Amino acid sequence: MILHPPEAEPGSTPPVGRKVDTTPRPLPARIPHKGRQVDLEPLHLRHAQELWQAAQSDATGASWAYMSYGPFADAAALKAFIGQFVSAQDRYAWAVRPHRTGTADGWLTLMEVHPGDAHIELGNIWFSPRMQRSRAATEAMYLLMRHAMEDLGYRRLTWKCNALNEPSMRAAARLGFTYEGTLRDVLVTKGRSRSTAWFSLLADEWPVAGARIAAWLDDSNFGPDGSPRRRLGDQGFA
Repeated sequence: MILHPPEAEPGSTPPVGRKVDTTPRPLPARIPHKGRQVDLEPLHLRHAQELWQAAQSDATGASWAYMSYGPFADAAALKAFIGQFVSAQDRYAWAVRPHRTGTADGWLTLMEVHPGDAHIELGNIWFSPRMQRSRAATEAMYLLMRHAMEDLGYRRLTWKCNALNEPSMRAAARLGFTYEGTLRDVLVTKGRSRSTAWFSLLADEWPVAGARIAAWLDDSNFGPDGSPRRRLGDQGFA
């Protein structure tokens, strides 16, 4: 069952997809992005020690449960991973530095980049427990979403996650992504079967979704103790 049939070119017989701008979109640049609560810095070996310290806030290793890598045995193992991770040509990774801590507390990437088709993925997100579910975490994702959709002009932004990862699925919904379906038993990760849930956000949906996130991030939405007055997922939040 197709919940959202694709839009056809008016009057086409048989129906075919609407015409779009076929200009290839630019590749992301490995440049910093600055927000009000967080800075994104191109991930580098120099971040390894701070990220290792951030990882120590996860005593159980739960933050790595749905990643294809980690937890790491020691700082040297994490540094070796980062060296390999940033050398790959199919992803663009940033370290996340919340202003509140001043240290690199996680990373995220733009990946699965298809300039000709104008779609790109926000993925490989690892936030340490001290950063999870924070204003800084939301702004970090927002900065790359805005970069992909506004600066680079992509028409489709994708979010994928382990179908058992309920926090990630809820985060996708809060950020304005639409659930598209689940590929069942599509991967083997750390020796375990993985089904992958797919979400997307389209260019014509971004203005509303982006405005909602920006409004949630605004200082007026936060009390003196730093707690949000309204949740991003609240109905009618604008």
